[in-house]
Amino acid sequence: MSAKEHKALVKQYAEQVWTQGRIEVADKYVGSDYLRHDPGIPFEVRGPEGIKQLVPMYRAAFPDIHFTADDIIAENDKVVVRWDVRGTHRGELMGIAPTGREVRITAIEIFRLSDGKIAEQWVLVDNLGMLQQLGAFPPPAQAGR
Repeated sequence: MSAKEHKALVKQYAEQVWTQGRIEVADKYVGSDYLRHDPGIPFEVRGPEGIKQLVPMYRAAFPDIHFTADDIIAENDKVVVRWDVRGTHRGELMGIAPTGREVRITAIEIFRLSDGKIAEQWVLVDNLGMLQQLGAFPPPAQAGR
């Protein structure tokens, strides 16, 4: 696959699986040996089945979640994306009760592709910014009060 095809695959994966919530198509994009490296997730995510467990958790918390690729770079078997992620907190997320607040965060992800599927993914999400927007953690100006 070309760099252009790799970029298209990653964008289609985010749109169909995450934004639309079509977890049934995860097998089309995620390889059976997939491994997600994500310090913000308290469990291991492997293969399409791992994605099928992870996505509903986030979509239950943010049913209108939307990913926009602000930057996307591809070289060889890797794709790097800087995402603008938005959603409204309407369901529980890891013990945080729904707030109804809109959240907007940045995520940077590196995808490694193999045989036309995502084989590995490294995730860096602004979880602190998300927690501050949800009111679960005070912003820096209020932290010392």
